[in-house]
Amino acid sequence: MPISITGTGTITGISAGGLPDDCITTSDIADSAVTTAKLAQPMTLATAQASTSGTAIDFTGIPSWVKRITVILNGVSTNGISALQIQIGAGSITSSGYAGYATRFGTAPSNVYTSMSSGFVLSDNLLATTTRYGMFFIQNISSNNWNLSGSNTSSAATGDTSLVNGGVSLSGALDRVRVTTVNGTDTFDAGIVNIMYEG
Repeated sequence: MPISITGTGTITGISAGGLPDDCITTSDIADSAVTTAKLAQPMTLATAQASTSGTAIDFTGIPSWVKRITVILNGVSTNGISALQIQIGAGSITSSGYAGYATRFGTAPSNVYTSMSSGFVLSDNLLATTTRYGMFFIQNISSNNWNLSGSNTSSAATGDTSLVNGGVSLSGALDRVRVTTVNGTDTFDAGIVNIMYEG
């Protein structure tokens, strides 16, 4: 089909992929003309999960191109005092090899350091009567090596806050994130958990 150009600047007769490479530059595209849905690796907000039951909150099916994940806690509570932790995995949850510390400020004794082993520990302890709010960034460094950093605060009158930094190496491409407790048996009883990921 021949290509024709009308006086209004309309081009007809071009099929998909019919334009040569590099004939349209970024300056030809209007600002905000490209939506997130058109990106190959868009920023994606998962479906929020209520942390009101069970011993773990899982997010699976994370694409292999993901390089950064944000974990968001809103009013999260359990029925026990075991510390919250985030675990990641490739095919299954990795429950060992984590290194780093969570440092808590605000509640006596202050400046408490908690080391990591089975997951990214988010605080040294939790009272069953308090809730947690925070954001944690899981960042790919290279290959299957990941670091986490972030902070969370408590609804307790003391307003204790924990700063968290750690790292772990996976056996393959990350495809899942879990929020649970260190003892793995305390049950969630309040709040919402969600993740957002991007390439």
